[in-house]
Amino acid sequence: MESEKKTLTLLEKMKLKAQSQKSYGGEAEEKKASVNTITCPNCGAGRAKDDGLTHCAYCGFEFLSVKITDGIHLKKEDNSRQ
Repeated sequence: MESEKKTLTLLEKMKLKAQSQKSYGGEAEEKKASVNTITCPNCGAGRAKDDGLTHCAYCGFEFLSVKITDGIHLKKEDNSRQ
């Protein structure tokens, strides 16, 4: 008997490659769902901790002051109508 090597079809090659690939970012971790919360130091209202939130939605207390300064791509004056 003659031993012939069976050539793989394109679909079979794609399946083998997909099975041998490692996932991006490593293995998945199982974690319990959670929500980080903080309270307003002025009125005590609870809120979800979101990045970029600057004022309390209830009393208006300023958590974070944001000041726009001249930067490479950001200017204080409006130059859109030139």
